[in-house]
Amino acid sequence: MTRSPEPNRKRQRVDRHQQHSGESASTSTIMTRSRSRSTAQPLPANAVVPAPLAAVHEPGSSVSSKGAQTNFGDESEVLESHQDSIVLTSKMLSELGSDQEVISKLGEAFSEPCTLARSFPQADALWAVDCPVDAADVRAAYSFIFENTSTEVHDELQRLTVDAINTMNAEPCDEHDIQMSAVLIMLLNPKITEYVNGDSTPVFPELCSAIMNQPSSQRTSLMQYFATSDAAPNTRDSLPYTAVTGVRTIPDEQLLGSDSEQASFERYVDIFQSYVTQEMVKAAQRVARPAAAGGEPTTQKVSLHGLSSCSLLAVVQCMALVNSYNNTHKMVSYTAFYNDAVNEHIDIKDDVPRFRMPDGVSFCGYPFLLSPTTKSEIIRIESVILMRTELQDSFFRAMFSGVTCPYLVLEVRRDNLVRDTLYQLDLKFSQDLRKQLKVRFVGEEGVDEGGVQKEFFQLIVRDVFSSKYGIFRASENSHFYWFRPLVAPGKDALEEIRLTGQLIGLAVYNAVILDIHLPPAMYKKLLGVPVTRDDLREVDPELHHGLMQLLNLTPDELEFLERTFEVEYEDLGELHTHELIPGGAQTLLTTDNRNL
Repeated sequence: MTRSPEPNRKRQRVDRHQQHSGESASTSTIMTRSRSRSTAQPLPANAVVPAPLAAVHEPGSSVSSKGAQTNFGDESEVLESHQDSIVLTSKMLSELGSDQEVISKLGEAFSEPCTLARSFPQADALWAVDCPVDAADVRAAYSFIFENTSTEVHDELQRLTVDAINTMNAEPCDEHDIQMSAVLIMLLNPKITEYVNGDSTPVFPELCSAIMNQPSSQRTSLMQYFATSDAAPNTRDSLPYTAVTGVRTIPDEQLLGSDSEQASFERYVDIFQSYVTQEMVKAAQRVARPAAAGGEPTTQKVSLHGLSSCSLLAVVQCMALVNSYNNTHKMVSYTAFYNDAVNEHIDIKDDVPRFRMPDGVSFCGYPFLLSPTTKSEIIRIESVILMRTELQDSFFRAMFSGVTCPYLVLEVRRDNLVRDTLYQLDLKFSQDLRKQLKVRFVGEEGVDEGGVQKEFFQLIVRDVFSSKYGIFRASENSHFYWFRPLVAPGKDALEEIRLTGQLIGLAVYNAVILDIHLPPAMYKKLLGVPVTRDDLREVDPELHHGLMQLLNLTPDELEFLERTFEVEYEDLGELHTHELIPGGAQTLLTTDNRNL
């Protein structure tokens, strides 16, 4: 799985630990938990420590609840102050003697979102920097409640959660920096997607609305919590239950190792996915046709516009936020956001026209949920709509300006296929390209009902991407096509490349599948996404391998090679050179400049 280019968080934590270890002897000590034992880490006398860490410092020091400077005093005062600042932990719940005491303690914790945010503090100093909430302790608390208390406690927990969410939306807390901790605690409730308000409307969309109403910086903090809360060291402990989010099960052991942050992030993605899945299934069942005698009900398609009753839009918008963060940090595969229920039950014929409206609500606006199959069907339907519109416009224009052909007609010769096609496309207007394509081979009879069109594209793609034509070349190792290096690309060459792209778009528009293989870098360029060094692997594996070797050479080895910032390539049998940077032919490659 592709990792984010940003520095690894674990390495950052190790660096912070090493910085602590390098301090002078006049320090206090923080005890932090590792996989098998507690280890002492020095804490500078003037260090700033977050409030949740007060429980883990050595006797003889104290920490203010606001995370101000550390002041050293009486141990009993420290412990008493810390206990007052923590509202709720799983240990506190397990030590209560009755359900009424549990209800009372929950009422205290859920009285205000900012009060709830001070519960379940992360005890590890290094991990608290990334996520102040101990996710393992939160899950242990919910597990204790649902396995060891009565339904009265469960109902009260639901009521308190609903009230806290409503309070968060009605009276936003001024302490935005800790409110996301309350959101995280409520998201970890395994039944959060099942909770409803007094009028039986789901409360989960309201929690998503509360997230979206937060400042951008706090929404980003929540995304960081998603990536680190279940990757914290406390999560190594075996939970009393297997975490099931409704879409897939993630065993706890998967949270260990180098991919723990990805697994943590995916757990939260699955929470949103489970709600979308359950609401799509419910909506499809509501509109299902009654079963015929001896048969099964016919499942109907649903659109996002028709799901306004369950406020699914707020959840999907929140998922868009999570997806945006994932696109930047590459926490999980993009396929983790595909939703099977959406792809199965989406009413494409209703969603596509609504997507074209200025204020339309449609799943098409959230493509990360849709599989490639669904997206291709959307493109097909969009093309059909445009073709019908252009056909109607052609008949309308014919009434005023004379005969107008309702189709895009290409008449080509088999022995001059590429030139004839590109020449005729260059003469067409944009509205002509939106018409349905009809192909005629000169000197051949027949009407194009689709078969001639497919044969045409097969032949022209074979010719355009052949080495004989000279626009593209295929890599021998990856079999991807890329542009052939040109010494001085002229206007004609660039125009041919543009028309080739137009030809490919015409094939997609007319629902014709082309047997061409373009590397991911090509699509990144089309989308305006920056390409990376890894993208070169598909374009030219040998060149990528050589460049990676240069990055690993020692200074002495680089000096021996005497390489410069200049590359050689062959064009039409002649060898040419190209400078990678201004003056590259005279610039020697060194360890200092090889990452330019």
